[in-house]
Amino acid sequence: MGFVSPLQSFALQAMLFFSMIFIPQHALGGITRHYHFEIKYQNVSRLCHTKTMVTVNGQFPGPRIVAREGDRLLIKVVNNVQNNISIHWHGIRQLQSGWADGPAYVTQCPIQTGQSYTYNYTIVGQRGTLFWHAHISWLRSTLYGPLVILPKHGLPYPFTKPSREVPIIFGEWWNADPEAVIAQALQTGGGPNVSDAYTINGLPGPLYNCSAKDTFKLKVKPGKTYLLRLINAVLNDELFFSIANHTLTVVEVDAIYVKPFETDTILIAPGQTTNVILKTKSQYPNATFLMSARPYVTGLGTFDNSTVAGILEYEVPPHSLSSMKKLSLFKPILPALNDTSFATKFTNKLRSLASSQFPANVPQKVDRHLFFTVGLGTSPCQQNQTCQGPNGTKFAASVNNVSFTMPTTALLQSHFFGQSKGVYSPYFPISPLIPFNYTGTPPNNTMVSNGTELMVLPFNTSVELVLQDTSILGVESHPLHLHGFNFFVVGQGFGNFDPNKDPSNFNLVDPVERNTVGVPSGGWVAIRFLADNPGVWFMHCHLEVHTSWGLKMAWVVLDGKLPHQKLFPPPTDLPKC
Repeated sequence: MGFVSPLQSFALQAMLFFSMIFIPQHALGGITRHYHFEIKYQNVSRLCHTKTMVTVNGQFPGPRIVAREGDRLLIKVVNNVQNNISIHWHGIRQLQSGWADGPAYVTQCPIQTGQSYTYNYTIVGQRGTLFWHAHISWLRSTLYGPLVILPKHGLPYPFTKPSREVPIIFGEWWNADPEAVIAQALQTGGGPNVSDAYTINGLPGPLYNCSAKDTFKLKVKPGKTYLLRLINAVLNDELFFSIANHTLTVVEVDAIYVKPFETDTILIAPGQTTNVILKTKSQYPNATFLMSARPYVTGLGTFDNSTVAGILEYEVPPHSLSSMKKLSLFKPILPALNDTSFATKFTNKLRSLASSQFPANVPQKVDRHLFFTVGLGTSPCQQNQTCQGPNGTKFAASVNNVSFTMPTTALLQSHFFGQSKGVYSPYFPISPLIPFNYTGTPPNNTMVSNGTELMVLPFNTSVELVLQDTSILGVESHPLHLHGFNFFVVGQGFGNFDPNKDPSNFNLVDPVERNTVGVPSGGWVAIRFLADNPGVWFMHCHLEVHTSWGLKMAWVVLDGKLPHQKLFPPPTDLPKC
């Protein structure tokens, strides 16, 4: 066989081990589903503008993945474009399979041109609506698609079985190249340009010029029940969504069932999913109805102040076709752009189902109390350069005043092989180094520090994390996404978090469970989770511009003592940097 290096020997052992470990997972009763993702260029036309974009299998949005709880997914991604690529399976717990999580330079080096990587993971204890998207630079502007997890066979939904299920994914259309947009913003230090339209399932709809033919139409029958799987894949905007003259019943968020409640409008942040039940009218109406979405905006930055629309259309009975007159068109009334009151009331209605079958296992004791500030700041302009940020600086963003510097090698590999020295520091601050009035008069010094600092947690540590918005460059809502975990949203409020008073109002009985939560504009949110998944896990603002500016950090969760509490070795085809 010839000489085998220690690293090759380890790789062979890892391959054998990795092929063996899925035998017990197969006992979950699932099947193996194979998908092939070819990253390729495709010409796509919208708004009378044709552009070449990066796609999966030539589709925009990308293909839908459908699986059942307990299934194993093998998704081979082949990169045939000039960009480096990585794909994140947003909301999948990735229990012991952190190598498949996807964020570039966190759990893997990106897939380089001409290379491939097979994402290999099993869906354990999850069912509902999630999605997948690119997780490098701004490529998720075109690389995204639904990820639908059905319950195990024989397990019904905890609500009326719908007549039909329809994924509705919100995205954007850019006449410009989004990669060039963020590259220019990072170079000049200013805010990036915005997209040209929002889309529903890739279509901008009739309210944009030159777009009437590119309209999503949902055809329904009277007296039926439909499950709409709503996904916000927009880069930088939270959205209000409503269907004219119809009530929606919220039954799930982030692939977790909630206590059902009725609403005319939902709020959905980038990275969040929401399942709603739509009951159609019992009689055929002589009308069609717009379904519309537009942004909820709390910051001072530029944004696309436009509205995407699709059409809800009742299928006409055959005998009515001849006598049809021109149908009336009803439009929904959406909240004002800055309607924080509606946003607060909506999020306060969200409660876990907390039933015997779907319990809310909220950590009742806390091992680690953490306090993280999140918000915008500035960084110095380089010499001989003119910057467009505040007072000639560059925009920056941070957690506890640390603006995260992405490494050039993957953090998970560095951790797993004990080679973290020089790659990252394990001493992320547990609270701001210099406390201040977080939501009051901004401090004079708006500069942030920079570093690759991680928070290390022993296996099974119960964590309470308070995320506090800051007013340094103006208050703003931040949708924070935690990889590798769901968490419980036990409290939220406005102003500065008061550790002496606010915890007494925490909901430890049926708080909503999520993977992405909005830190209220000028306020705080408290979450709890159990660090029961070994690996390295990214946490970041899902507003892509804030992530680009450094509003991100990562956690290291150490192995436990038992075999099922340890991170598996890396697969042999893991990309190299």
